Parts: sequence; structure tokens; C-alpha cells
Amino acid sequence: MNPLPMWRILFLLMCVVVAEAQPRIIVIGAHPDDCDLDAGGTAILLSQAGYAVKFLSVTNGDAGHQREGGGALAKRRIAEAQEAGKRFGVTYVVLDNHDGELLPSLETRLQVIREIREWNADVVIAPRPNDYHPDHRYTGILVQDAAYMVAVPNVAPDTPPLKKNPIFLYSQDNFQRPNPFRPDIAIDITSVFDQKVHAVSAHESQVYEWLPWIGGYEAEVPKNPADRKKWLASRYTYPLRADVKAALEKWYGPERAGKVKFAEAFEICEYGTQPSPEDIRRLFPMLNK
Repeated sequence: MNPLPMWRILFLLMCVVVAEAQPRIIVIGAHPDDCDLDAGGTAILLSQAGYAVKFLSVTNGDAGHQREGGGALAKRRIAEAQEAGKRFGVTYVVLDNHDGELLPSLETRLQVIREIREWNADVVIAPRPNDYHPDHRYTGILVQDAAYMVAVPNVAPDTPPLKKNPIFLYSQDNFQRPNPFRPDIAIDITSVFDQKVHAVSAHESQVYEWLPWIGGYEAEVPKNPADRKKWLASRYTYPLRADVKAALEKWYGPERAGKVKFAEAFEICEYGTQPSPEDIRRLFPMLNK
């Protein structure tokens, strides 16, 4: 066998270095479909840029339906999450904790710590602990409680600690008390909005059944499957908040920001590594375009 030429060896080594240097992102939600709605468009863009992106649902979603429940529903929702993951271009993991019964316990905190470590995350995105749903609130608390501990060797010692504390970001919400969401970063997802809707539509038990039923708009869901995605897109089409527009102008400039139709915004959590503007542009390369 002929030895590889030196240029080929150097090229392969460069490819390995680049692959290792690509940031790794984990998005954490309470239920299968939460990550999708909070950061799905951003995940698509990062995946397209070659990033490793993981969605983690802290519960199995076994309570989120008006007719189904228990193990059968959990199995259905895990299958939906796996299909959504393929459409987003991400790895999708669902933990086996009961929906509606989540608590910020030590056991679950250690689960979250291990997941963040195993992914070797550079950025962690999660909800704020301000929400109507206790599972959402406690997911935010669990991630906050994990933020420092992911680097402590004697906590969850069966999983190697991270060498550097990640950047932790909150996903957008509209809750005002005790403090409103602050959009430190805003990502233009207009170009991938249709793909996001396509991916979210994999959660049929939620977007076409449970959420319309619990929200009182079940009669609006089209019977024809061909019309459903168009209807779903309309559900997620609403004016951008003024503060999100301001964040878009900060990162993209007024001209580009004025063309944005759909965006996802994030607040920098005070518990993790505090990024500089240069760090943010490096981690979110779409902000450089």
C-alpha cells in the first residue's frame, strides 16, 4: 500500500481539528416539542453550519393528551421526537421522567448534569424558571442548579466534568413577573421558518391534538392533512416584539433587521460563562452574515 502524500495527511488533520473545534449546543426543555418551539429555527441554522446540536426533553410527555396517557403516550411522543430530530438535523433525547410530576430533585439534577457533560456542551439553552407550567419552571431551575456543577469533579463523578463552564442562555417567553425576558441575542430564522414548521409538525399528538384541545381551538384544526402545516404556520406567525426588533438591529444592522419576519431570541444567564460580543458572533455564525 502506497503511503499517503503529506498534503493529504495535513488536510485530514485539519479536518479533524475543525471538526473538534465546532461548538456543541444542547437545548433543554421540559417536554418533547419544547426545544423545537423555543429554539428550532436556531438549531436548524447551527446544524446547517456543521454544529452538533442536541435536544433534551427532561420528561417523557406521558400526560400531555386528552385521551391517551401513560406508557403508550410516552412511546408515541418519543417516536415523534425522533422524527422531529431528523427534520431539524439534531440528536433528540427524551428522559424517562413523568410529565406533570417533575421536581428539581438531586436525582434529576444529576441527570441533567450528565447530559450536558456527555454532550461536551459549549452552549446550553433552557427556559427561564418563570412559567405557567411547573415542569417548565422546574426545568429552568434544574439547569440553573447544574450550571456551576457541570465543572465540579466530585459531583456525578461517573461522568467526566467539563473543563470549562458553558454559556447558558434562556429561551424567550412573555412572562413579566418577577422580571421580564431580556433579548440579549436575536436570531433571524426567516429562511428556515418553513423547515421549523415541518419539523414541529412531527409532534402530531401535540400541535394537532392536545394543544388545540387544551387551548380551546380544536375546531380550527383542518381535517385535511395537506392543509395542516399551513394552518400550523399561521399559529406561529405573529408580530416581532419591539425589544426583539432592537436586538435584531444590534446584531444584523437596521437594513437586514427590517427584513426579518421570524426570529428566536435568547437571554444570557448570569450563572455560566459570560460571553463577549465576539464570543457570540463566533458561536452564532449567522450573525456575521
